[in-house]
Amino acid sequence: MGGEIVDEAVQAAPAPPLRGLVGRYTGYRQRGMPPARHRGLPSPWLTLIITLDEPLSIAAHPDPGAAPGDYATLLGGLHLTPALIEMPGRQSGIQVAVSPLGARVLLGLPAGELAAADVHADDVLGADVREVHERVREAPDWAARFAAVDDWLLRRMSRHEAAHPIATPVADAWHLLLSAHGLLRIDSLAAETSVSERHLRNRFRTEIGLTPKAAARVIRFDRTRRRLASRPDAIDLAQLAADCGYADQSHLDREFSTLAACTPTNWLAKEHQNIRSGHHPPA
Repeated sequence: MGGEIVDEAVQAAPAPPLRGLVGRYTGYRQRGMPPARHRGLPSPWLTLIITLDEPLSIAAHPDPGAAPGDYATLLGGLHLTPALIEMPGRQSGIQVAVSPLGARVLLGLPAGELAAADVHADDVLGADVREVHERVREAPDWAARFAAVDDWLLRRMSRHEAAHPIATPVADAWHLLLSAHGLLRIDSLAAETSVSERHLRNRFRTEIGLTPKAAARVIRFDRTRRRLASRPDAIDLAQLAADCGYADQSHLDREFSTLAACTPTNWLAKEHQNIRSGHHPPA
């Protein structure tokens, strides 16, 4: 049926040994949709995308010096500005949310080496990413596709088992920021982890890819946009700003304009169909 419309979004948890290192898998498939541009927003997760039928087309990267391009598999680090993704009406793949704390174990390098970058995944992960790409494409359903990614990441974890997850104080500071939804002063964070602010800032940039202050902004922003997506037709922006730790709605608007390159209202309007179809993880 040439005119058939397909708009699927399926989420799944990784295998138990991967939890804490991987947040979730999101499978997506769209056919017959209107052409659009999607914003890949800053978040506390590194992004690994394994496409199914067509490459992912990046029109603009978080790094403005990077050229647009098409990706069969993509690996992206933490960033402070959005990527712009071309959606020509057809796209499909699996997005893997990788914790910065899992980068050394699963990817073989610290998350800081991928800061603000989108790269072809095989340039970093080697030829075995092409193997899992083929397995995912050949799998008959989402459960089998997610199982193929599980198996691949478990093998990578075994291969890099000598590279333990990030040790304290960076890991402790990261967990504290997450649990506080980004609402923690950096001097308090340093005191909680018994290191100087300078030491924490330097180690954080190396291991996470952002300074603690920038990471706190991204964590708060990520929570805010998930809350926004959870009630797109009945959100009170002033109340949302108060609930998420912004001084007022104007502060929220400014931060959204910096990190998303649009206002909250504009983002909702542009992402309406994707939100309705479940392509945004819940709050």
